[in-house]
Amino acid sequence: MGKVKTARQMERHLKGMANHYRIEILLLVGEQEGITLDEIVETLKANGKTIGEHTRRLYQAGLLNKKYRGKFVEHALSPYGKKFVRFLKSFQQAQ
Repeated sequence: MGKVKTARQMERHLKGMANHYRIEILLLVGEQEGITLDEIVETLKANGKTIGEHTRRLYQAGLLNKKYRGKFVEHALSPYGKKFVRFLKSFQQAQ
């Protein structure tokens, strides 16, 4: 088993996903790894600058990875992002 996270480290991850757009982005990237920012904007039918800022914050929180492909940026879940998506899906189904 790995190192135990401190409360501050956990706070960084939790704050990183504390927004409905960020939750939607995490779930979407979990379904479509390699999705670009334009595809996220189109799927969520939201403002590009807003989604760009939310993906930036998810990246800073360590929940998303970015891969640059020419003029496009592909998004994938980080290992922590995958754990959070599993949690979100189980929480979504909880009664």
